[in-house]
Amino acid sequence: MDLSSLKPAAGSVKTRKRIGRGPGSGLGGTSTRGHKGAKSRSGYSKKIGFEGGQMPIQRRLPKFGFKNINRVEYAPVNLSTLQTLAEAKSLSRITKADLIEAGLIGKNDLVKILGNGTLSLKLEVEANAFSKSAEAAIIAQGGSAVKL
Repeated sequence: MDLSSLKPAAGSVKTRKRIGRGPGSGLGGTSTRGHKGAKSRSGYSKKIGFEGGQMPIQRRLPKFGFKNINRVEYAPVNLSTLQTLAEAKSLSRITKADLIEAGLIGKNDLVKILGNGTLSLKLEVEANAFSKSAEAAIIAQGGSAVKL
């Protein structure tokens, strides 16, 4: 076998249907678009949610909901995660920089420590917010919860 003997598998290569190349091709005239209507025109593109002229569902249904522009989003970190991080890197003080370095949060995220899991180490934890249970668990181990 060499490069000169290579050819595609039988039936895998088909000639392209050349539309609008005159009546002799059998695909001239309306060029497979049928007669009249928006779909036969050039530049036609159907809008998202178009229902053939019927009132679309997004206009039939009422508006609902509310987006609070003052909402503050926090990246959650559990006590169990802090425990494994502190054990892996033998830390006694966990800062926001440590969490970013570990890939747990983004550099622009606000951090909230949540009380899921158990803590068996004395840790000084720096974060933007703490849940009551998380703060209580950190203090119970003799550590401190520092709000940024």
